[in-house]
This record gives sequence, structure tokens and C-alpha cells, in this order.
Amino acid sequence: MIVKKNALAKAVNFALVSGVVAASFSSVSYAAEETATTVERIEVTGSRIKRTDVETSSPVMVMDATEIKQSGYDRVEDILNQLPQIEAAETSFLANGATGTATLDLRGLGSNRTLVLINGRRMQAGSIYSQSADVNQIPSSLIKRVEVLTGGAAAVYGADAVAGVVNFVMNDDFEGFQFNAGASGYQHKNDNSYIQGLMDEQGYDYPDGYNGVDGKAYSMDMTMGGNFDNGKGHATVYAVWRRNDELRQGSRDYSSCALNNAGTVCGGSATAPNPYFDVFPVVDGKMGSDEFFGFLNPNGNGFIEDPDGVMNLYNYAPVNHFMRPNERFSTGAFVNYEINEHFRPYLEVSFMHNRTAGQIAESGTFFNNELLMDYNNPLMTDAQKAQLQAYFGQTPDDQFIMYIGKRNVEGGPRSDNMEHTSYRILTGMEGEINSSWSYDVSYSYSATSSSSIYKNDLLATQIPQRVGAVDTECLEADGCLYYNVFELGGVTAEQAAQLAGVGTLNGIVKQTIYNGYISGDLGWSLPTTENTIGVVIGAERRELDYERTADTIYAEGLLLGQGGPTEDIIGDINVNEVFAELAVPVLDNLNVNLAGRISDYDTTGTDSTYSIGADYTLADAYKFRASYARAVRAPNVSELFSATGIGLWSGADVCAGSAQEIEKSGLNAEMCARTGVTADQYGNISSSPASQYNEVSGGNTELKPETADTYTVGLVSSPFEGFNFSIDYFKIKMDKVIDSIGAETIVENCALTGDATFCDNINRSVSGSLWLGQTGYVENALANIGSRTWEGVDLESGYRMELDGGTLAFALNGSYSIKKEIEPVAGASNLAYDCSGVISSSCEVASPKWRHTVRTEYIADDYSVAFKWRFYGKVDYEGSTDILVGDGISSYSFFDLSGNYAVNDYITITAGVNNIFDKEPPMVGGTLSTNANTMSGFYDSLGRFLFTSVGVKF
Repeated sequence: MIVKKNALAKAVNFALVSGVVAASFSSVSYAAEETATTVERIEVTGSRIKRTDVETSSPVMVMDATEIKQSGYDRVEDILNQLPQIEAAETSFLANGATGTATLDLRGLGSNRTLVLINGRRMQAGSIYSQSADVNQIPSSLIKRVEVLTGGAAAVYGADAVAGVVNFVMNDDFEGFQFNAGASGYQHKNDNSYIQGLMDEQGYDYPDGYNGVDGKAYSMDMTMGGNFDNGKGHATVYAVWRRNDELRQGSRDYSSCALNNAGTVCGGSATAPNPYFDVFPVVDGKMGSDEFFGFLNPNGNGFIEDPDGVMNLYNYAPVNHFMRPNERFSTGAFVNYEINEHFRPYLEVSFMHNRTAGQIAESGTFFNNELLMDYNNPLMTDAQKAQLQAYFGQTPDDQFIMYIGKRNVEGGPRSDNMEHTSYRILTGMEGEINSSWSYDVSYSYSATSSSSIYKNDLLATQIPQRVGAVDTECLEADGCLYYNVFELGGVTAEQAAQLAGVGTLNGIVKQTIYNGYISGDLGWSLPTTENTIGVVIGAERRELDYERTADTIYAEGLLLGQGGPTEDIIGDINVNEVFAELAVPVLDNLNVNLAGRISDYDTTGTDSTYSIGADYTLADAYKFRASYARAVRAPNVSELFSATGIGLWSGADVCAGSAQEIEKSGLNAEMCARTGVTADQYGNISSSPASQYNEVSGGNTELKPETADTYTVGLVSSPFEGFNFSIDYFKIKMDKVIDSIGAETIVENCALTGDATFCDNINRSVSGSLWLGQTGYVENALANIGSRTWEGVDLESGYRMELDGGTLAFALNGSYSIKKEIEPVAGASNLAYDCSGVISSSCEVASPKWRHTVRTEYIADDYSVAFKWRFYGKVDYEGSTDILVGDGISSYSFFDLSGNYAVNDYITITAGVNNIFDKEPPMVGGTLSTNANTMSGFYDSLGRFLFTSVGVKF
């Protein structure tokens, strides 16, 4: 397709290469020197049709290698999470329940709805825990630029591109030799008087003042590239090593204790070194309604009653990881060779091995076993037996039910040791069929094998006989040691070791893709223009095999700290697709783009996706663009084939706690009765001190594909030399969303509405609890549940000017959220809620109305200096539980400074400081926290970040 290139096209091309529109700056741009009227065609993310204009009808944001380098980060997720359009997903700042991978979440619609590409080719899923691409596989040092297409792109790239596409364009034409070595770390002054005061009240230890540089990371990377065989071929090879130290929550005062749900007290866990006992009498062969809750009296042989469970909580926070340790090695190559213009084979290979571990507090009995006990128990003291008999009005011949919460401090912390080994092979050929048509045929095979070895957890099956439960025996002659929880300090390391178990998961995910398409120029045009019509026609087959194998310990849910079984998942999905694109110039300044794809899944049948877009250029300085896209995402292997089982959800049971607490939240006894709370239980059900409750969840083979309609309308302009801006409105409407309603949402809406859709999923235990033992739970299975509607506006602008022999550049990348409406049940608009500008337990993470980055850089011959302002707007709190958040979280600003200096033609030094003023992340209570009393990975989590690197290039 041959077109004439106007001034705006040149300007936005300049913006892409120099990174202005993408809020980054390169020092040179070939577009500024463009003089020819016919120019080389290039492929831009969002279409396979090669074109002369980098700005299409769909918005594409760009981050180039310069900004990536000067960000100081070498974890890809940390780099991309700076963009206002991306929200934190799986990061290194998660420990409990971490997948060990790094994922991207565009628009906050979920990482499973963000398609990740390398050089325009789909990545495979990441691990035994995750169905999303693991960006740990991508070497940050070799990224040429990152292109982010914010809109449905399923018609071009297939499933999962609901929120958009993140395409990593690699520097596969590198020339020469380059070696970089870098180091980084965090620094923070611990002076949070609020939480230090709370810890003083509890007598907890915490760090105070500066504690040096911690969370240190080290990296080395090597890249070599060059031509061979008289320039017919080119090869680029790379190798990267990276390691970072662990950083525990005890290293920061604001995370050194686990705040309660309200954020007003240093909470903790009732599974404590001095164990709690929850006891119910057996009356007429059944569990009675009377309840005793207490712990061992340090000064005597009896128990201290503590019905609110607040006098003896264990501060489990300090030992938990705030940032996981990690060591990663990756290597790979890009090779292409031109036999002639008709036959150019190419090859991409990569390998990555990654090791990490998520450490959390010691295991425990977690009130899991429902133990039938009697007063002949060999471990209980006479005083303890007499106290319970008197409390329940029982005799020595009676029995009682006991749940025990003993923390395994004698055995040490739990650790989930995760390893991932990924490799990817892509080979193909491309070439010119004639002067107007070209082809591309490729085959790719990628696989990730991963394992999880969970150490130092306790085995549920080993508890009853070792605490003297009825109809069990523990004989020392057989090597059995009693677990003496009834004596303070009575448990020994040897006793604890007999309860310890190790669980192992192994798995592999394999992806095979056959792809081929032809691209060309039809050679004719509409009567209204000389520009000819471009077309792409192709076919693709994808085969995904997923297998996760659990050992017996995992599969039977024997580890007490897991919340339930983790079973095998075995499944495969095959899809055959045909696709096409059309680029139709209607006028010299008006283009229409069409795309369509038909997908035939062996699991869910046939679906179609399509898109239409148009762009209109006015006066060579303004381009108006609009697009509509229909996207479809078929359920993945885990969503289809995961076994249904019991596990944990984090949040609050709105009908637990005292009557005063319940009524303060706007509920009453009648409402709680709808959730299964009896009149006797109302106000007497204990809340989980760790904010963890039981749910039954799993896959669903009856799932249907979810659909999304995406609309964008925007303007791109270069009104005067050196200045560019774009503004784009977007709306994404998803239906038949594959998700679970959410256990807390189920309980709350049952209480408010009495709707059987919610209430039928609540199963309370005899005591009314949803966390003691496993007989109380909420059913929260996956389904095509409802809809989501996202609306917003993206704004990007940049300006460059010459100053004192260098270039001064400014750039803004901002995103304004108009609506983030979630309808949890299809058709129930009265239950819909809007997460835009809000933080709540339903919305899960903070969602500011406005986020931006503003970057200023001065570029001289041998040095550059950059200053960045990252802004997060205020969010309102919707709820009544979290008193600490109260009226919401105020706006946050972080400021970064970086620079590089070319010592000579071969050596460059880069250094910088992110979060210059060492601002802490906002603290939140237990129902809102993702880790360490904050939303880890969203705001800067650890304080000031220092980095430096040295690069040598020949």
C-alpha cells in the first residue's frame, strides 16, 4: 500500500521513535529528516498490515529503551507498572499465595485479559499456579521498546486481548558487544509514629530510624550481535543474570505488625505460641451452643477466658516476606538470514530459569481439626478439666469438642520454594511473493515446567492422636510423641517435627502455534483516492496443554496452612482460526480498517471477533480516530478443569463479631439471620483474627466464553513543531464475565437482600462460624456471572526544544477513570457498584480517578538527566470496617531522578533515585491489604530506591 506521508504522519512517527507520545525520549529520530514522498512500510502493534503511519485507529502507547534504562528497574513488571494504564498484578511484593511469576494487568481487567507478545508473537502461560504470561522470561536489557495497545485486539491476535496487548519489541538487530553490571537497593527511615504507637501498646519490637540499604539486587547482562555471510544474515545473542535479596516485613515499621480489619490495632492470629482453645460441650450427642474461648494461663494450670480473642494474639507479620528473594538466569538468540528476497528464514530461541521462595509465618493447627475430647485426656491438667466442667456444667464422664490454635514457633517459618524453567523456540520464513505481496509462515513451541515445594507446614492427620483425642492413641514405643499444647512451653522441637510435612507440585504448560498469513496490496483503490487497499489473510492453530500434578499431601489437603486440597489439573485446549484484515483508504486523508477472526475451540465451540476503525487527518496537523472491537475470551484450562475444593478467602464475615460491631456496619439480627446466623449466635460469632475464612471454589466445565465490546474515540495532533499530543476516550463493556462473585460479596448481599442467589451459597458451621474447622464455608465457584463496564480517557503529550547545545524534552502520560462498574450478577443492576475513584473490599485495590507520569529530560552530547513525577489521585473508601482509611486515601506523588554519563565512546554510567523523598505507601486495614498493611506493588512499597549501573559497549 503506497501512500503520501503528510506532516502529521511524520510528526507522530517522530513521536514513536523519540518516545515523546509514550512519555520517553530518544536522542535521535530519523523521521525528522524524512523528505521522500513514498516511505518504507512498517508493522505497528494492532495490525499485521504494514503501513507508513505509526498512528492507527487504535491507541498505542510506547515506552522506549531509554526510559526503561533510566527507570532503574530490571524487573519488567516494575517497569510497566509505572504506566497509568497498568495496575499491579503478580509482583515480587507478594508472598502468601504468590505464584512466583510476574504478570501484567492492563486497565485492571485482570492479567488473564491482557495478551503479552514478544515481537508480535504470543507468549505461553507462566506456571502451575498461573494461566497468564510470565514476563520474567523477558530480558529488560534487550527491550527496544514496549508497545501497549489499549483496546480489544482479539480480531488481530486472538483470545485474551480483551483489555489490550502489551508487545515487547526486542533489539534483535543489535550490532557489537555490550556488557552491563548493575546494583540497586531500598532505603527507608522508619518513623511512622502511628503504627509505632500501636506496637508500643502491644509490646512488639520494630525497626526505628534508618537501617541502611536493604533488598539489594545485582544484575549482569551481555549482548552480542552482528552480520555474517557478507551481510546476508544477522544474529543477536544475549545472557542475563539477576539476583535480589529477601526483605521481610519486619524491616519496615509500617509492616512490622498485622493491622486488624479496622486498622486501629496491631492485630494478629489466634493461632499463637500460647495456644487458644475454642471449646463446645457435647450435649445429647451433638455440639452444644455454649462456647469457651481462651488460652493457657501463664501463671497457673487453667485457662484465661478471652471471648473476643484479642488478649493473646501472635504477631505473625515480621517473619513474612515483603519482597521475595529471587535468582534468575536467561539466555537466547535472534537469527535471520536472507537467501533471497523471496526466502528469509528466521529463528528466535530463549531459555529462562527462575528460583524464588515465598516465606510466611510459622504453620500451626489453625483451629482446623474438630477434636472430640473427654476428661480422661492424658495431657490436660486437673485444673483445666475442672475449669471446663464448671463452665459447661459437665461431669468427668462427659465429652466436649475442641478446636486448637497453636503456632508452630518450634518448627520455624513456612516456605513455598518455587522454580520455573521456560524455553521458547520460534522458527519461520518470510519473503516477497512479488512487488505487492509478502508472506510469513511460522512455527513456535514454548513450554514452562515449574514446581512448588512447600516446606515446614503441619499435617492435619498427625494432630488428633498427639493431643489425646477420643478413640486415638499415641504410643511412645511406636515412636509417637505427644504434642503437649496444654502446657505453656510444653511443645518441643522434636514433637513439632513429627507433625511437619512437605508438599510437592510439579507441572508443565506447553504451547504450540502454527501461523501463516499473506499481506499485500490489492493494486487498486477507491475512486476517491490514489491510495490502494491493503489486506492480510491468514490462519492459525494453537495447541495448549496444561498439566499440574500434586502429591498425596497436597491432593488430600493434609497441610494445615493451605486452607484445603490442591489437586491435579490436566487439560488441553485446541483452537483453529482464520483471520483477515483490510486497510481501505477512502480519501487521501480518511482510512478505514477492518479485521475479523473466526475461532473454533474444541472446548467451547465457534466464536467470531471483529473490529472496525477509522482515522481522518485534518490540515496535516490533526488526526481524528475511532474504533470498535468485539473481543471474545474463551475459558482457560484452570477455569474449566480445576477441581472443586475448600480454600481460604481474605476479608470479613459481616455477621461476625459483637452485636455493636455488626450494627455499626448497618446490619442487624434479622439481616444476619438470612446468612444462617441464629438468634443465639448473633453477636457471639468470633471473627477470624487473620481475616481468613473458608470457601469452596473451583473450575466449571460449563463455562462459556466471555465477550467484550470496546469503543475508542480520539485525537492525535502536532499543532506546532516539537509538540505532540493525543487524547483518547475508551469504553469496554464485558458480558458473561468468567469469575466468582466473591465470598464476602455473597455474605454481604445475602444479608442486605435475602436473595437466594447469594444465601443458598452460605453454609455456616454448628457454631455459626465460617472459619473454625471446615464445616462452615461459602460456595464461590466460577461462572459466567455478570458484566463489567470500564470508561476513561487517556492523555499523552510531549514537547522537545533545543537548549544550550542539547535537547530539553517534556512528556505527560495520564489516564482518567470515568467508570469501573461491576455487576456481580447478570441483570441485577441494583447490585452493581463502581470502583472508579474508590477503594473497598469489593473493589480489592485502589483505583484513582486520575494517574499520570510527567517526565522531563535534558539530553546533551555525553550526558542526560531525567526527572519524573508519578501521581496517584485520591480514592474514597466505601465501607465502614476500615477506620484507618476512613474518608479514603489522599493523593500520592512520587518523584524520581536519574541520569547517565558517557565516560568515553565505550563506557556509560547510569545512576538514580526513585521516590526521592522516601514516601511510604498508604497503610490500610486487614480487609484491604494485599500484603504488609498496604496494596503492595501498586504504590511504592519499600521507600526510596537507589540504583546504579555501568555499561561497556564496543
